Amino acid sequence: MQRRTLLKLGTVSAAVLAVAGGAAALMSAGLHDGRLSPAGRDVFKAVGRAVLDHSLPRDENQRRVSLNGLLDRVDELTLALPPHAQTELSQLLSVLATTPGRHLLAGLNESWPLATEDQLQQALQGMRLSGLAMRQQAYAALHDITAAAYFSDASTWPQLGYPGPVRI
Repeated sequence: MQRRTLLKLGTVSAAVLAVAGGAAALMSAGLHDGRLSPAGRDVFKAVGRAVLDHSLPRDENQRRVSLNGLLDRVDELTLALPPHAQTELSQLLSVLATTPGRHLLAGLNESWPLATEDQLQQALQGMRLSGLAMRQQAYAALHDITAAAYFSDASTWPQLGYPGPVRI
């Protein structure tokens, strides 16, 4: 390799690392002190709209209350996670909150708050059926956390036909 080519490669590599480092510095954490950041709340609220579409109340005010309750329960759930799991979830939410991350990982062109339920469901289905294990794992984490947090509230049990725990 010629010295000139090596210098060009070094310069281009340094520029790429500087841009990537700057982009990483601009990314906000998905969790702050174990709770959802505003960006993390946007992601989970959108995922909740898609995953729980037919389980949420139809009335817009009741729907908003249900989604806010979901976000509060996701906060409770994330606080109970071990530190390494909180870090991984925070990283996932941080990536998904960025435009490039949302495009590449979720395949979603519209921002999380502005996407329709249909767009969100298509993006999640694309993640679920992807040939990339990372996309499938991201889908599983988002889906399972959303469903567990939502249906952990006793007020949602009648929708499932679940009468509640048996009294012993």
